[in-house]
Amino acid sequence: MRFILTKELGRLSRWLRVLGFDTVYFKEENYSKLLLLALREERIIITRNKTLAERVTTKAVYLKEENLPEQLKKVIKRLNLKIEEDKMFSRCVICNKSLEKVGKEKVRERVPEYIYKTQQGFRECPQCKRVYWPGSHWQNIREALNKTGLNEVCS
Repeated sequence: MRFILTKELGRLSRWLRVLGFDTVYFKEENYSKLLLLALREERIIITRNKTLAERVTTKAVYLKEENLPEQLKKVIKRLNLKIEEDKMFSRCVICNKSLEKVGKEKVRERVPEYIYKTQQGFRECPQCKRVYWPGSHWQNIREALNKTGLNEVCS
């Protein structure tokens, strides 16, 4: 499943990317452009704008929830999303590109020395060149999912 989120859902877009979902964060006010992109790329629109959600002919999810955990819970349950452990942390949280495995030597000068010495698996965004590794944030994400009650949808 692919998504496009409106400007008021920036934090949710990052979380959906962390969970491995292809998620465009649309910051513009031009909803005609958003609708065209959603249709062309077969994306589900997720928005807090009730008027937009009601007028679209494509699939849309309206979120009245204001806090992130409730938004995430509603999207996952409403769309019956399956969170797969092996897909988590597979996309760049900044630009949404699929991350690529990269050799440890290639990132030596781009990560802190401690990280270089203690980590083995690195991934890189092919677009923004940001480097990712399985640090403590992975466990923090899992704990956050447990707190929201979403741990039961994780495989």
